Amino acid sequence: MPLLRIRIIGNADDTLAVTALLQGLEGIEHVEETDDLMTHMDDEDSSSAGLSDDIGPGIHELEVHVGNDTTTQRVRDAVELLARERGVVIEYEHDEG
Repeated sequence: MPLLRIRIIGNADDTLAVTALLQGLEGIEHVEETDDLMTHMDDEDSSSAGLSDDIGPGIHELEVHVGNDTTTQRVRDAVELLARERGVVIEYEHDEG
């Protein structure tokens, strides 16, 4: 089953909107948010140590299990349209899994 990884550069509401869109599409097997699965490895000696990282949009990652390549293209088309409407940046990484 193909696996499509989507990186969303936007806020949590944008990610929820993309997730809801994906869950409503036929042929989607599974959608899971995968960012923040590992703890952040901040360097204590860094000049940015201890600073807030909530200035500006966040980065969220989704893994989407799709049934076939046709569904993959439908997902890309739908997500890109939503991203344009919301002013969100989307990046894709596609694995044949």
